[in-house]
Amino acid sequence: MTRHKPLEGVRVVELATYAAAPAALRVLADWGAEVWKVESFDGDPYRRQAPVFNIPLMEDENLSFDMTSLNKKFVALNLKNAGGMQALHSMLQNADVLVTSFRQKALDKLGLSYDVLKDKYPRLVMAQMFGYGDKGPEKDTAGYDVTCYVARGGILGSFHERGTSPINEPNAFGDYQVALTLASGICAALYAREKTGKGDRVVTSLFHQALWAMSVPIMSSQYGNTYPKSRMEVANPFNNTYRTSDDRWLIICVPDYDVYFRKMMGLFGREDVFEDEDINTIGNVLARKTQSKAIGIIGESMGKKPLAEWLKIFKENDVPCEKGALPSEILDDPQAWAIDGLRKVTYPSGNERVITTTPVRFESMGDPDAVIARGLGADTASVLKDCGYPDADIGKMQQDKAIICG
Repeated sequence: MTRHKPLEGVRVVELATYAAAPAALRVLADWGAEVWKVESFDGDPYRRQAPVFNIPLMEDENLSFDMTSLNKKFVALNLKNAGGMQALHSMLQNADVLVTSFRQKALDKLGLSYDVLKDKYPRLVMAQMFGYGDKGPEKDTAGYDVTCYVARGGILGSFHERGTSPINEPNAFGDYQVALTLASGICAALYAREKTGKGDRVVTSLFHQALWAMSVPIMSSQYGNTYPKSRMEVANPFNNTYRTSDDRWLIICVPDYDVYFRKMMGLFGREDVFEDEDINTIGNVLARKTQSKAIGIIGESMGKKPLAEWLKIFKENDVPCEKGALPSEILDDPQAWAIDGLRKVTYPSGNERVITTTPVRFESMGDPDAVIARGLGADTASVLKDCGYPDADIGKMQQDKAIICG
């Protein structure tokens, strides 16, 4: 069967660094878009971020950069040079979408604001990724996911066990989430353009993404629901985390406490509490504030058997549960491999490494390609040729330090 990539024929100019916006274009590239990643002569700083993630920095093996840059083409332009800026405009003239994470003041200085570009390229969709958004007192404030998303968005102050230190957020945790939001907005704008013939401006931010993710805590706080919480006080003791005898954590999720009370307590070997009115109905648990009593009883039982034994018991009795998986364990998770959530890639170093994949599949396309990132300016010449530049002009621009051809 012929593979059909849904965004085949769409050309996207990426003028962005680090993770959030580039990750959105990894998604579009996976779906068939031709993404031209424009970098300065210093390159995207994300090329050098591997040590921050406890990954060795190697020229011939750069997983951290590939996570945002698979399946792209790489162009190096000097936007302070007239020739380099003209090359960018030539690319925009031949593109459907511009995606940028540059702050608005920088775009204004470069003459690349939406107000300017919409008149020059009326069919162009311009998508902007902000830290805090394009309005309000923080619109010009620099932001990363750890500040805009995790801290200002309420995650840092809410997710930890009350009385303990804040969570250690994984690198780029918010970036990869907001990437899908930006990708969806771009696709909606392209669909609208088919009907109107006009481009549009698409805006999202790490902060707004966090507000959306935190919808339940933020809305419920109006009614007295407070964070951070303690696992000893959750409303339903059957929706909670517990430690096993081998010092592992698992979570069980049984929403209907009353219906399954006897079954669950039987699994824990605590038939003696079937008639305990302090804990045998959720109404009594909440009215008498006896969550800690029920949780203590369950926790004592859970602490008598290892993780594997509890998982077997719960699975056999159709109790929804999962262990708190470690990243190293996920590498061997058969379900992750079955859905192509993990992919093996061979690098020029000779090493075979595992990367995670973007999480949408199309029946008509199958699993996306995974072409590793190339060097700075590796595709400058070919992209400019596609935009109508002859070889002689490209050579002259290289001499004038307007471009780098890798």
